[in-house]
This record gives sequence, C-alpha cells and structure tokens, in this order.
Amino acid sequence: MDRNMKENHAACPGRAAKVDRVFHTLMFLFLSNFFCCILGLDAWEFAIKVLLAQNPEAESTSKQKTEETKKKSEETKKRQWSLDDFEIGRPLGKGKFGNVYLAREKQSKFILALKVLFKTQLEEAGVEHQLRREVEIQSHLRHPNILRLYGYFHDVTRVYLILEHAPRGEVYRELQRLSKFDEQRTATYITELADALSYCHSKRVIHRDIKPENLLLGSNGELKIADFGWSVHAPSSRRTTLCGTLDYLPPEMIEGRTHDEKVDIWSLGVLCFEFLVGKPPFETETYQETYRAISRVEFKFPPFVTEGARDLISRLLKHNPFHRLPLKDVLLHPWITANSTKIPTSRKSDAAAPSKT
Repeated sequence: MDRNMKENHAACPGRAAKVDRVFHTLMFLFLSNFFCCILGLDAWEFAIKVLLAQNPEAESTSKQKTEETKKKSEETKKRQWSLDDFEIGRPLGKGKFGNVYLAREKQSKFILALKVLFKTQLEEAGVEHQLRREVEIQSHLRHPNILRLYGYFHDVTRVYLILEHAPRGEVYRELQRLSKFDEQRTATYITELADALSYCHSKRVIHRDIKPENLLLGSNGELKIADFGWSVHAPSSRRTTLCGTLDYLPPEMIEGRTHDEKVDIWSLGVLCFEFLVGKPPFETETYQETYRAISRVEFKFPPFVTEGARDLISRLLKHNPFHRLPLKDVLLHPWITANSTKIPTSRKSDAAAPSKT
C-alpha cells in the first residue's frame, strides 16, 4: 500500500472498512463457487452452511423462528371450534335442515345462538353450495341491523353456525302477537331495514328473501336481518334463479327475468304494507292468483292506511325495477322522517364527520 492509500485509509477509516467488507465478500463468493465446482454442491447452499458455521447465533435464531411458526400454527389449530367449547341450552327455533339452540361459550361465558344443520339433509336437498354462500357472505357483513355470524365448524354428521343471539325473537311472531304495527314502529323498522340493505348493496350483496320470518329483534328491540341462505354476491349484478317466498317476490323474479339488488326494494314495500295491515299486499287463496296479482301489481289499501304510508309503498311497489324509490330516498321520505325513532347509520356518520370551514 503506497503512501497516498495509507493516508486515505487513515483519514477515512469508515470507508476503508466498507471497502474491506466488499473485498472479503467478493473473495468469499469466488471461493464458494470454486469449491462448489469441485465438490458438486449448490453454491448458495455451501455459502449458507459456511456462514452459519461462522455465526452460530444465526442458526439458533433460524431454529427459534421455525419453532415460533410451528407454535402459532398449533395455537391456530387449538382455536378451531368444536361442540365441546359450548354449553347447549334451550331450542330457539326449528328450520328445514336443523335447529337453532341458545348456547354459551364455556371460556368467555359469551351467550350466542348455535344453528345445527344435518349434512344428510343438506346433501339430499342439494343445498351445500347455498350454505357455503350463506357463510361466506354473512361472516363478512358488519352492520348493527344485520345478525353476526361469528364462525362455523362441523363434525361427521352436522354443520354448526355460531350466530349472534337476538333475545326478542322473530318479527313474524311479534306481528302475529299484535296483528299489526303502528306507524311509528313500522317506520322505525323500515328505516333499520333500508339502512341495512343499503349497506348490503354497497358490498354487492343481494338478500333476495326479506320476510318477517327472516327478521329478528335484538335486546333493545332493534331489527336484525338474518338467514342469508338465498343471498348472492353480485359481481354481474344479475341473477335469474327463482327463490324465496312468493308473497315477497317481485315481478321480474316470478316471470323468470334477470334481476339485481332492486328486488330487495320491492320486498321492502311488501313488508311496509304487511307491518301496517297485518298481511302481505298480494296474499290470495291460490298460488296462481298471487302470481297474477304480483305480475300486474294489483293490491288495495285498507282505509286506515295514511296518505304518507300509501305514497311510500306505492313508490316501492313498481313493476319496472328502475322506477322503484332508491333506498337513500326511502330514508328521506317525509312519512319515514316524521314517524321513525331511529337515525340511519349513514346519517349518523355524516353528523359525526367534522364540518369543512
């Protein structure tokens, strides 16, 4: 090393150290390739083995990370649910493919509903895909007026859905008990339902089976949409399947035409009528008569239904889906704002947002 280089090294020890490291690295890689050619080893494998031999801490760190990963994997497996994790209580309801029970998670003491479905019955009816879709959709929805699906598990014979418990039961039973609802209660339910459906549609989810039996009541009397068995994700926004209960189906579905999320707006109109009157607007003695009444949009209001309610229902029950009142306008309808006791979550978030100055 000449005098100038010595002076540079003395003046810049950091730079010298960096140059030395680069030099040693290059030499190491060259020698690795040389020995690998002779021994027939993979160059990178050889280099890693040498480095680990020089740095035993790196090897122990690597082992530690592997052990941590295995431990996390084991913990995840442990967190998978089984029937042993729950205390099963009284039955809450009975469905076509199984039953729903009140249950409590043993560790947290959390109260929930456990829906038990029999695999043989699901297979015989050919609805396994429908159940998968229900779980996929409902488990990702988060809204105060949509029943939560916390998780699921299965054994040899049954599938179990872990659901939010709605203590006040079905809206259907409440309607049977009271025969009909007053304007305030109806407007409040329609507000909650329209708000929840608006959220679903923003996630490109169509429910397609809105009826009193599929609506539950929470601990504070709030409405919750349940049973997403007929719901679909709508990437194309159109489905032609005939599904759901005839009384609540719109003309485009019973006529076998393509349909989109506006089918839920029709169902909202049917429900509003039923809440106020005590029966659906197109209910008749025969299937054929109901079909004809829906197709022609033929129904009559009893004299006690007020003008504001008539206006809203008539705007929702339109044969042409594009003529139906959009959900955002349902929430702003004068009859709704005058009677509803609830503020939609969308308006709450707008009110909470800081105003621009």
